[in-house]
Amino acid sequence: MTDPAIKDVVREKYAEAARRVSSSGSCCGGGGAVLDGCDPITSNLYAEHEKGELPDAAVMASLGCGNPTALAELKLGETVLDLGSGGGIDVLLSAKRVGPTGKAYGLDMTDEMLALARANQEKAGATNVEFLKGEIEAIPLPDNSVDVIISNCVINLSGDKDKVLREAFRVLKPGGRFAVSDVVTRGDIPAEIRRDVLAWVGCIAGALDENDFREKLAAVGFEAISIEPTRIYKVDDAREFLMGQGLDVDALAKQVDGKFMSAFVRATKPQLRKKCCG
Repeated sequence: MTDPAIKDVVREKYAEAARRVSSSGSCCGGGGAVLDGCDPITSNLYAEHEKGELPDAAVMASLGCGNPTALAELKLGETVLDLGSGGGIDVLLSAKRVGPTGKAYGLDMTDEMLALARANQEKAGATNVEFLKGEIEAIPLPDNSVDVIISNCVINLSGDKDKVLREAFRVLKPGGRFAVSDVVTRGDIPAEIRRDVLAWVGCIAGALDENDFREKLAAVGFEAISIEPTRIYKVDDAREFLMGQGLDVDALAKQVDGKFMSAFVRATKPQLRKKCCG
């Protein structure tokens, strides 16, 4: 698929998810969108006390694969940017962690999700939050303006991941932290199996191999790169979906198990180094 075609598919999927939550508050539904609590990828990512502090619609619209706010070590007064912020769950949690002297931005390209996120912001009474419309390949913020970038199972949806990472590097301050949850793969996977399993995971543009992710981060200038698996997917997690695709699930198991996972990806933008004069 071309990058514009990928964006159209992603936009419609998330617009439908936002419409479903806004209209009925229903967690699950048709059209291939799967919301929090309905699937091993998106379920049980947030602690009960975290969910209890937020509007129900923010929790129900979560389509992530991790909990980056729990792992990003956010500090009071920091500025945080969530790439692909959806219904706003990670932005609202980040806003609590950085406190009133900090700022939490959410960036999303889908009007319906932005409307839902802003409604959730109002319900939560969050005053240090701002939701921006835009694409993660062209972040509408100045250079060196953000302390921490988070994202939750969104970078894998981009058709131009190199551009996303260059933009993330650009807007981070020197010493700033890249701390995202994403789906990654590990090892050789036959193309047709990769396609079918990633259709279940929801990564329309395809997840990166963990080594490719490291290389791309390093190529744009990041250092202190690490990738930590947080949830490894098994064929049994996707048995119903894969059988619906006409696949022999038992035959797939040996080629798939342990090769698809949610991971927490960390990296740091280097500090400015003082020039030495002779």
